[in-house]
Amino acid sequence: MDIEELRTFVEVADAGGVSPAAVRLGLSKSIVSRRLARLEADLGLQLLARTTRGAALTEAGAAFRDHAARACAEIDLARETLLSTGELCGRLRVAMPLTFGPTHFAPLLAEMARRHPQLHVHTYYSDRFVDLIAEGFDCAIRLGYLQDSNLVARCVGSIHGSLVASPDYIAAHGSPETLEELAAHEAVMQGTKSWRFMDGDEVVTVNPRGRFQADNGTALVAAVAAGLGVALLPDGLVQDYLASGALVRVMPRHPPPVAGVYVVRPPSPHPMRKVRVLTELLVEHFEQVPRLAGDGR
Repeated sequence: MDIEELRTFVEVADAGGVSPAAVRLGLSKSIVSRRLARLEADLGLQLLARTTRGAALTEAGAAFRDHAARACAEIDLARETLLSTGELCGRLRVAMPLTFGPTHFAPLLAEMARRHPQLHVHTYYSDRFVDLIAEGFDCAIRLGYLQDSNLVARCVGSIHGSLVASPDYIAAHGSPETLEELAAHEAVMQGTKSWRFMDGDEVVTVNPRGRFQADNGTALVAAVAAGLGVALLPDGLVQDYLASGALVRVMPRHPPPVAGVYVVRPPSPHPMRKVRVLTELLVEHFEQVPRLAGDGR
């Protein structure tokens, strides 16, 4: 059983077909198909059911995919342990938020790829909360307040946020001044996430209610600028709107606590060197730009 066959199978499983996997891998479809055929022959199992829309995992394929991904990760780790210095190689698969990811983190990944020509960088941009282990990611960049998990996290930077609203909304509904008054206002929010505010030295959690929800920060900015309610957003997303007067800060006596930018990875006593290098690159960046695209006023 060849490691490249395992990598190819994982890529086809994640991409949903031979054609998109071939594009990701930079290979012809015929090479990808031959690798899959050899792997299935070695196992004596059908891993993929070919359809007109692509390829779907069989029951055996779904069970085997996670094992194959872990095997590939262990091989990469072994290679990096033996070659602890020098050129990075192999594949780095990173999950990043769609909010800020393409604009703020993509240039750093591009710089990492430039410094290490043998490294293949595969980035997945989504504000969806991905399962790093089940979906085969080496690491992820996450923003906000981390929940307890079995993942290993390192804070590399900070994010300042503000509660904002449009002047039209304030003219029609007033501006909340206290946490109690906030409960009576329409909230523009990301799913059912709670909001946190500082009340002196104490962090207070508020469960907002509203009829407009979105899973992307840019969409939330558009909604709050349209006057649909108040929103708790990173300063980096709203600073231009604040500067133009399209949005204003509200309830300044109760700012949100400073949030973080984190690199998270699956637990391992020996983290991959490529993840360590990315982490240090981010630390270096945030030492020069301490806050994520916002002045934090």
